[in-house]
Amino acid sequence: MKDIGHQLHDLIRRLYPICRSITGAGLRETLHIIREQIPIELREVPSGTQALDWIVPREWNIRDAWIKNSAGDRLVDFRKLNLHVVNYSVPIKARMQLAELKEHLFTLPEHPEWVPYRTSYYKESWGFCLSEQELQRLRANEDYEVCIDSSLKDGYLTYGELLLPGDSTEEVLVSCHVCHPSLADDNLSGIAVAVELARILGQTARRYSYRFLFVPGTIGAITWLARNEQVIPRIRHGLVLTCLGDQSPITYKRSRRGNAEIDRAFAHVLRHSGQRSDVIDFFPYGYDERQYCSPGFNLPVGCVMRARHGGFPEYHTSADNLDFVRPEALAESLSTILAVIDVLEQNRTYLNRKPKGEPQLGRYDLIKSAGNEKERRMDELALLWVLNLSDGEHSLLEIADHANLPFATVKDAALSLLAVNLLTPR
Repeated sequence: MKDIGHQLHDLIRRLYPICRSITGAGLRETLHIIREQIPIELREVPSGTQALDWIVPREWNIRDAWIKNSAGDRLVDFRKLNLHVVNYSVPIKARMQLAELKEHLFTLPEHPEWVPYRTSYYKESWGFCLSEQELQRLRANEDYEVCIDSSLKDGYLTYGELLLPGDSTEEVLVSCHVCHPSLADDNLSGIAVAVELARILGQTARRYSYRFLFVPGTIGAITWLARNEQVIPRIRHGLVLTCLGDQSPITYKRSRRGNAEIDRAFAHVLRHSGQRSDVIDFFPYGYDERQYCSPGFNLPVGCVMRARHGGFPEYHTSADNLDFVRPEALAESLSTILAVIDVLEQNRTYLNRKPKGEPQLGRYDLIKSAGNEKERRMDELALLWVLNLSDGEHSLLEIADHANLPFATVKDAALSLLAVNLLTPR
């Protein structure tokens, strides 16, 4: 997994300079790079399209932006950092003094070296983001040339979608947002992990079908839901991926249902991981889980992250950069999600074919005589628990939780019992 962590970081590094938004050329460029990795299909929805209670906005594109002093020096330069422009700023070219310009400037006084990330998607305005240090260097008695070379016109909202068919038409939904500009953890880490997850699953046999969505935040998920209500009944489990590259412990946010199988699977894997982690209840704020879990859909979709939405200093600032995300954290995040998917894929309900009394396990060559004593005892205990609770009403995940054993141990026990005809699938 160490090499995979570096591969994920390399993809983040490639995507980092692109100025993304909820529409436009930067979003499409990002999706085209993703399509080089996995065969996503691009969907385009025209501006003005009704999407539930929302309307697809006009398309925004930007070519350049700056604030110049009277000598013509660029003091704030979009070409050096795309966070310098308030995302979705309307075009402007003007001269003004600092008092007027200040109404359109945003800083972070508590972090004077950082540049904030700001947006104005649904209200036409313009602005620049800069560090507090840069602001302090501007002089009150000087004229400044201000230029934002952007456009806001009818166009399209674009998103990427990939369906990996499985043995069943029941689906696992995996979603991440692709609309933020140069923010490495909050955006790009989720994209990178989702791409690698899709690549791995595409090379393995699958019980479920897997639908991957690469959508602009909020409006993208809402648009997809509005256009795909016929798919909703097939979604059995789901995850929103974000902030997976920092060094905080993994946090899982439950679905609105609170006790869906994906909620129990994630809680189980984290409990037995040996790493610090946390499981928190659903609340209607954060990422696109709040759209999938809205009461009219109420899908079993949780959110997995490390640092939490809005809960870390680097959130939506220039400090969320390539140094903030670590290959080892990306690899651990991917490994954890794969372990959860293994639970979903392997979770079954069985019937004990010899429920009267305890089968003589030695006759079936199921009792090991070699190996670590603690592991032998755990394996034997798993066999007994599976036999005892395989009454057609307890799944393997329920058995593992009840026995306080890792799911993989219980799964292996079930497969061993199935192989000697002591279990039958329900």
